[in-house]
Amino acid sequence: MPSTTYNYITNLWRLLRGKRLLAPLVVSYYPTTHCNLNCAYCEDFGARRNPEQPAPLPLESAKQVLSIIRQATSHLLLTGGEPLLYPDIETLVAYAKETLRYHNVMMISNSTLLHQHIDVLQHLDRLIISLDTLDEELWDKTLRAKPGTAHTIIQNIITASRQIKLNRPHTTQIIIHCVITPDTLTAARQVLNFCINHHLLFSFSPQSVNNWPHYDLLAANADYVSFVTEIQHLKHKGAPILGSSRYLRLMHTFDMYGCYPLLAPRVMSDGTLSYPCRPIERAGDEHGGRAINLLEAGDWHTALSAAQALYGDPPMTCGSCYQQCYVEPSLMQAHPLSLLWEYVAFAASRQGSICTYAPG
Repeated sequence: MPSTTYNYITNLWRLLRGKRLLAPLVVSYYPTTHCNLNCAYCEDFGARRNPEQPAPLPLESAKQVLSIIRQATSHLLLTGGEPLLYPDIETLVAYAKETLRYHNVMMISNSTLLHQHIDVLQHLDRLIISLDTLDEELWDKTLRAKPGTAHTIIQNIITASRQIKLNRPHTTQIIIHCVITPDTLTAARQVLNFCINHHLLFSFSPQSVNNWPHYDLLAANADYVSFVTEIQHLKHKGAPILGSSRYLRLMHTFDMYGCYPLLAPRVMSDGTLSYPCRPIERAGDEHGGRAINLLEAGDWHTALSAAQALYGDPPMTCGSCYQQCYVEPSLMQAHPLSLLWEYVAFAASRQGSICTYAPG
């Protein structure tokens, strides 16, 4: 089974030859597309959309999906919906890490249920939690959740960080991901300080509207530009900022970039492959979709070949979105020296160490 490093090197050769079918660096799998929140800016899922979402696969079928994905990459991202709503999530995560030997198992969660599934941390390499503000009343409003939900989320984050310190030598990295909206720049700075104080990694992305940054965040917004400049400065000082220098620069300028969507494909809760990416699949034209099911195909390469035959090659480059899950892999694949620089120059920041950083 290929490692992500092997795929990266293989992709460099394929790009030199003008090939469009790249090997994935990470595959996102949705154990469930059901959610327990109704976030104001979520364009995909939410509790209000649960009735239209398919039922999650039984555990054995979900395991089979993970086995097929493992044929393609050693990096797995579990997302949703809210993955902690999946009935057998601890068993599924343990199977991915211990049986299938994924090198890196990650999960995106809203953290509302984390206190009920704290054992999942034992098998995760990274837990990514959404948090845009420490103002609990404002966060409850953004989540469209009952009062006290934000308080539970923040307490769960603190509890998880303490649990991790007791769980060495295996240490899960907690990443707090902050979505920047035109109204939350001050709040984002507070979230960053919260991450520094609790030894958590901080990442951010601009609010997306139809896959493009919110109009009011474009370069004319001096407050936003100032915030990103500050983030770049803090990263160079050793603050726990997750996001490559190239990514941060792109979030500053919103220049066009070459996107390679098959570096980070997504597999939906029923096992269907979203080809070549969610934005193109959702566009509903002849260039992509999700007609290919991994369980029916039986293996990754058969599924990918069938999708290619049905929809054609993915675009060689694409500048149609600024979603971090597509931007970062594309930038790092296209610029290997930048990737090397990140590993050499920003190891402490990437790992969440603040031993070289003192606020102020």
